[in-house]
Amino acid sequence: MGVGFPASAGSFQDYSVHWPVPSVDWSLPPLAQAGSDAPIANFLRDWGVPYADVIGPALTFILVFLGIYLVARVTLIPLVGRILDARGLDPHARIPLEKLTKGLVVFVAIGVAFGTAGYGSFLTSLATIAAAATLAIGFAMQDVIQNFVAGIFIFTDRPFRIGDWIEWDSYVGEVEDISLRVTRVRTFDNELLTVPNSQLTSGVIKNPVAKDKLRQKFVFGISYDDDIDEAIDIILDVARENEEILDDPEPSVRLVELGDSSVGLQARIWIDDPRRSDFIRTRAEYVQAVKERFDEADVTIPYPNRTIGGGLALDGATIAGAQVAEGQPSE
Repeated sequence: MGVGFPASAGSFQDYSVHWPVPSVDWSLPPLAQAGSDAPIANFLRDWGVPYADVIGPALTFILVFLGIYLVARVTLIPLVGRILDARGLDPHARIPLEKLTKGLVVFVAIGVAFGTAGYGSFLTSLATIAAAATLAIGFAMQDVIQNFVAGIFIFTDRPFRIGDWIEWDSYVGEVEDISLRVTRVRTFDNELLTVPNSQLTSGVIKNPVAKDKLRQKFVFGISYDDDIDEAIDIILDVARENEEILDDPEPSVRLVELGDSSVGLQARIWIDDPRRSDFIRTRAEYVQAVKERFDEADVTIPYPNRTIGGGLALDGATIAGAQVAEGQPSE
């Protein structure tokens, strides 16, 4: 900007004053510029759509995300469902795994959509922040993550199912619910145990009802004076008469112990489709029937006994056997 003043007659002296004009950056921010060369952005720009460089990447992100998600819903998720069916997973085990699969599909769809829309730098920053957050959360939630992974192993390995009764450490109970973090077990005293899954995958679990047959063993002690063969015949006859005891595999009896006061005969019986209430009832009825048959046949189940010998000195008198040292007969 300049202003002229007359320097002399017929002439002007030019005194120019220059005012600084601030520059304005009209370029788009990096996130908006990211997809400005995308096909959709170019198409909108050619048609004169305002803010094409912003709208184009956003439309690209939405279309790519929806495309991947819908394709996965139609193909991948049903495929996972068929795989879970082929493995014979129960419905309660399938639901968490299907939810996990859907979550992974959404995560992949978002990542691919960001990259396709040209938001690569933003996605990189987001990934860096997510990695740092994951590391911090991982240290803070080690036990939760451990139980979560253990829950996945329980669903895939199937060491037990809902309705099974299991034994681990010093606990026994029936499984009521299995989740990705904990398993709920109802004891036979009607107590509810909430067990972290990591405890069930890091130790030994006994599942007596995992198979369709269960063998039960019980030791009957008879007197040394009784006939062993007769006692064995009684034990086998009672087993064959019980409808709940299987004929195949057939019942058997083995002499397993020569104790201090009895001869131990171990009965081995098999029951079908075991459940705790069923096999306990069957076992109780079987043992009671054997005891009643023993009584009828005069087969004795002896009490534990001890023979004590020696003498006792008391006030100068010695008590030994049936006589007293002073000559008084013992009563």
